[in-house]
Parts: sequence; structure tokens; C-alpha cells
Amino acid sequence: MDMPRPGGANGSAVELVPTGISGLDAMLYGGIPKYDQVIVSGGPGAGKTLMALEFLYRNAKAGETGVFFTLEEDPKSIIGNFKSAFPYFDDLDRLIENGKIVISGRDVADDMIKSDNGVELQFGHIVSELEDIITTEKATRVVVDSVSTLELVVRDQPFYRKSMWALVVNLRRLGVTSILTSEITSLDRKSLNFKPEHFIFDGIIFLYQGGDEATRRVQTMEVIKMRGHRHSFITAPYDITSNGFKVFSPESMTT
Repeated sequence: MDMPRPGGANGSAVELVPTGISGLDAMLYGGIPKYDQVIVSGGPGAGKTLMALEFLYRNAKAGETGVFFTLEEDPKSIIGNFKSAFPYFDDLDRLIENGKIVISGRDVADDMIKSDNGVELQFGHIVSELEDIITTEKATRVVVDSVSTLELVVRDQPFYRKSMWALVVNLRRLGVTSILTSEITSLDRKSLNFKPEHFIFDGIIFLYQGGDEATRRVQTMEVIKMRGHRHSFITAPYDITSNGFKVFSPESMTT
């Protein structure tokens, strides 16, 4: 079920938010529709977290405040991994110090397992904490990494889907453009399975890892859905370089 956007009424053109990621904006024909919530799914090592944080980094350099809310890793580890992967992003510390990038979160699995208040109440606390940070920092860009953690601790699937729907609705109400990451069990396109919660989001991007153990894995990216906005239907290779993601789509070759 689709939810109405706060903007773009009366048939007006959809305003786009560039990701700033090389080649990806070409696949998106300009960027993510403003106020949309996009899920980026992939297997371990595909680069979901790095891609999401680069989205915040590029937007922060353009003047937009972003919140990175981690549900499984320590914020210090997130920063350290990002610096190690992208050493040329040497102004990350300055952007954090100036409040343009806010990295926060908690070990959700540990909190919920130890909780005496029940999973539902704990999930409500997570949503409230995220909302408080967004409101306090006046953020316009948000990353939640990774929503798969919630699925592990919320055993009741109908409640999990209801909770994810509530999270997306709250992000939309707050007027932010978001990327949420999730794990997939299959690494290649042929064995791809969609989960019900994928269809909650306005956009879906999958990161694949093809090849076998005897050869170098080939990393490819596909935009499955970007509601109400045209996008590439090509499965494009990408690379994670020391200067960020590079997506090699036909669209990027002509821009």
C-alpha cells in the first residue's frame, strides 16, 4: 500500500534528493524522491552500511543534516569502518563535530532480550528515541542500520510488519528522506526472495554479489522500485573505492 507524499501535490513534479553517490543518481534519474523511505538490501560485505553513510556524508557536504541510527553496531565502530574504507573523506570528523552528521543508536537485540517491558514497548522506545534525535537536530536525512536486527528479535511476523509500517509512517511525518538497510540471505539475483516488508517502502535497491569462490565476486546493483519516479532497470556493476561507491550504469556513461 502506498502512502501519500507531503509534497508534490496537484500533479507538481516530484522534488529529488541526490544521493551524491557516483553513478547511482544517474540510475535514479536525479535522485531519491524527497520524503521517500528507501530500503537497501544485500548480503554480508555488499556495502549497505557504507553506501548509506556515504549518502549522509554527501548530503552533509551539501548542507543537509543527517542522522545515522545504528541498531547493532557501536557508533565508534561505524565511524572507524567508514574512515578505513574511505580514507579520502578526511572531513568526516569536522562534519560530525559541526553536527551535520549525528551517529547514534543502541544494541537493540541486547535491549529487547533483557527487557521486562515487552518487545512492543521496547520498539516504541526505539521509534521515540529516533524521533527525538531527528527533531532535536532538525535532520532532513536519516539512515537506520539495520532493520533486520528488529526482525531477529520480533518473533511475531504480523507485529514486525506493523512495526515497520509505523516506523516508515513516522519518518514520513517528520519530513525526512531516509535509507534503511536490511540483510538478504541470497547473494545473487537468481535466488532473490522478496519479504513482505520490502513493499512497505517507497524505494527498493538490491546489492548482489555474483561469481563463485574460485573467482573474484562481481558486485552489482539494481533499483527494483522507486515509487512514482522513473529509474534505470539495468543491473549495474559497482565498486567500493577509497573515494566512495562507483556505479557503472549505462546512464552514468552518458552524463
